[in-house]
Amino acid sequence: MKISLLALLGGTALALSACASTSNEPVAPAPPVGPGAISGTVAADRNGDGIVDGYYSPDGMYHEIQGPPCPPPPPPPPPSRRGERG
Repeated sequence: MKISLLALLGGTALALSACASTSNEPVAPAPPVGPGAISGTVAADRNGDGIVDGYYSPDGMYHEIQGPPCPPPPPPPPPSRRGERG
């Protein structure tokens, strides 16, 4: 009984040691700045809706993002030719 317990513990230790790694892998560089972003600024979400509304420049000034107006919604679908009328 004790031998099987020791074998189980030894096998577990051997299996877990395979996951350990001592190599120092280099850290990846920061990704490039995306389109519309400005280096050195901080994004700002002033109304808390989760969408960036503007950004703060390094001197602390807030700059609002000005985008094109939204397109109008599509027209409603035409009435159905089937079903109850009137």
